[in-house]
Amino acid sequence: MIYIYDDYAGTHSTAIAAAYHLKKLPTDRKLSKEEILNIDYFNKLTKDDFGKLFFHGLDEEGNSVYTIGRKRSKLVVPALGNLFLLLQNKGNNQERIIFSNTSPTVPFAMTMGGFFSRGIGLDFIGVPLLIAGAKQSSNNIYNLVEYTKLRGKSSDEKIIILENKNFK
Repeated sequence: MIYIYDDYAGTHSTAIAAAYHLKKLPTDRKLSKEEILNIDYFNKLTKDDFGKLFFHGLDEEGNSVYTIGRKRSKLVVPALGNLFLLLQNKGNNQERIIFSNTSPTVPFAMTMGGFFSRGIGLDFIGVPLLIAGAKQSSNNIYNLVEYTKLRGKSSDEKIIILENKNFK
């Protein structure tokens, strides 16, 4: 199975989700500033990275974990889903794919932090807001990851697209 976590930029909530999925973060306490800043791809992607799939690793069951920033486009994930379905139907890939939208977990602090840091390059304002937002949302992101994994294991669908609106 392939897991793809998606959101606006693909560098904050998706990076945290991938790290939780791959068991790279503690789940028994709040994350520290250092743990957050050391997450792969966290606050490191730029506007040139929108629409690119980033591989984060294989989980304990050998499933691939990716992230993607889709910007404001509501069409990216359905288009990718249709492309993967087309490839599966042509026999080129039989791997099941689950897309999971992490945007509903993003608090206002993380949104503003991303704008200041990635959008206009003011890290001295953006990074503290990102850290506060990551700490605030980490439990919701972890729960979203667990839900995503559960849905992946409990479904036989070839392509699953989770909007996750209930994770606010």
